[in-house]
Amino acid sequence: MTIQPDFISPSILSADFARLGEEVDNVLKSGADMVHFDVMDNHYVPNLTIGPLVCEALRNHGVTAEIDVHLMVKPVDRIIPDFAKAGASYITFHPESSEHIDRSLQLIRDNGCKSGLVFNPATSLDVLDYVMDKVDMILLMSVNPGFGGQTFIPQTLTKLRQVRQRIDESGLAIRLEVDGGVKVDNIAEIKAGGADTFVAGSAIFGAANQNDPNHYDSVLNAFRKQLA
Repeated sequence: MTIQPDFISPSILSADFARLGEEVDNVLKSGADMVHFDVMDNHYVPNLTIGPLVCEALRNHGVTAEIDVHLMVKPVDRIIPDFAKAGASYITFHPESSEHIDRSLQLIRDNGCKSGLVFNPATSLDVLDYVMDKVDMILLMSVNPGFGGQTFIPQTLTKLRQVRQRIDESGLAIRLEVDGGVKVDNIAEIKAGGADTFVAGSAIFGAANQNDPNHYDSVLNAFRKQLA
């Protein structure tokens, strides 16, 4: 099965939270495809960010694009239904944060969302041997999770090619997403490794000229040019 290629999913972790609705509107208007949520609990990762209320607020604001929720929380099962109810489209989590990975994936789908697994730079891919039929997205972290603005870890490209091969051999419509240090000067190489979904936070929200009314157009256009 085929999926629509080259989704750009800006991470709102780097957006201006004082005017988040406007920020998301502008980045979507400039050509972004999804909205990426980095949900951190100061337990699984050393940072504390946002919860379901922010997701619900963006839906109530009028955001209709898919919302891609990356849970960096432990345990995960308790909060999955809350994000589903708040309007998440995709919910992904780390295998280490669930006692029963198969059950957590099924819980996401039972609540009407697309499910996915997230792999840290040093996390083995072995769990995919047992749950490929239950995932709609595989997210590879190209930095260690917890903070924005980190540098891309090059070894991720080897892992990326391994996951691309697994997906192609499965014949399933699974998105392959990369998050961490994705920038204009490396997104083409990441795509060549097999990714079709690209998370960028500081590279989008931090690079734009806020005094320009179309300030995200040039950043998103630069990404699209590299992907082409």
